[in-house]
Amino acid sequence: MESENPQPAAALRRQDSDREGPPGSPVPAPTPPVLSAFFRSVLEWFVPAPLRSAEQEVLARFERADLDLNSFGYDPWGFHPGQASRTLAPLLLLYRHYFRVRTRNIENLPDGRVLLIANHAGQIALDAAMIAIATLFEANPPRMLRGMGEYWLSRLPYFNVAMIRAGSLVGTPKNCADLLGHEEAVIAFPEGVRGMNKAFWKRYELQEFGFGFMRLALETRTPILPVAVVGSEEQAPSLGSIDPLARALGMPAFPLVLTPVPLPVRYHIEFGEPLWFSGNPHDEDRLIEEKVDVVRDRLRTMLDRGVATREGIFT
Repeated sequence: MESENPQPAAALRRQDSDREGPPGSPVPAPTPPVLSAFFRSVLEWFVPAPLRSAEQEVLARFERADLDLNSFGYDPWGFHPGQASRTLAPLLLLYRHYFRVRTRNIENLPDGRVLLIANHAGQIALDAAMIAIATLFEANPPRMLRGMGEYWLSRLPYFNVAMIRAGSLVGTPKNCADLLGHEEAVIAFPEGVRGMNKAFWKRYELQEFGFGFMRLALETRTPILPVAVVGSEEQAPSLGSIDPLARALGMPAFPLVLTPVPLPVRYHIEFGEPLWFSGNPHDEDRLIEEKVDVVRDRLRTMLDRGVATREGIFT
C-alpha cells in the first residue's frame, strides 16, 4: 500500500546523501537548537572582544562592496563573506595596531577590472594581506582584492579551503583571466618567490619580473596599478633560503629567518597611477619586456621615494 504522503525520489536521494555513514546506516539525530546556540555561545566566549568587533567590521564592509553572490552566499569561485570575515578579522587588527599601516593615494584604485602589481617581501604574504585590507577599508566603495596564491598552498589541508573562502585562488593564468573578465581587482607579484624570500641585504632590490602579468593585461585589456610596499622588507630579516630542505618538503622556499615572528615595523603602502598598455599578448618576449620594464621602473621610483621619506623602520 502506498503512503498517504509519498516523497519524491529526489528528496529521498537527498536524505540518503545527507547521511554521515554508508547507505542504510541510521541517520543521526539533529542537534537541538538550544544545544547549538549553547555551543556557539561557548565558542564565542573564547574569542576576544576586539576580534569579534573586527569580524563585524569586515562583514559591514563586505555588505557595501559589489559582490556577486548566489543564494547560498558564495561567489562563482567559492568566496564567502561570513567565512572570509573570520580570516580577515585578525589581519585588520594587524593592519591597525601592529603594522600601523599608512596608506596613500588609494583614490588611484579604479573601478572595474584592475591588476595590482606590487613588490614582494617578508617571507610570508603579509604584504598581500595588508594591501587587501587597505582596498577593503580605505577605498570608497570597498573593493575586495583577489589574491593569486602559490601552487603549493592548494595542497595544504584546511588552509587551501580558507584561502578560497577568503577570495584567493591558485595563481594560474586562467584563474586570473577569469577574475579580470568578471571585473575583479586582482593582485600579482611578478617577482614571485624570488622577491619574497630574498636575503635581508637585498631588501628593496626588485628582482627579475615575470612576463605573464603583462600578457594577461594585454589579453584582457586591463589597467595595471603599481603598488609600493615599504616596511615588509624588514619584518622578517632572512639569511636566504635553504633550498635542499625546501625541495624535500615540496615548498617553493624555506627561508632562514632571524626572528620567530614578524617584527612590528610600520607599513607604508602607496597606490600609483594606473598604467594602460596596448599590443599583442602573444608578441615575442623582447616586446613584452619593454612594457614590463615600464611597470618595474615606476615601482622602483615609488619604492625609492617611500624609503627615503619614511622617518624610521618602526615609526
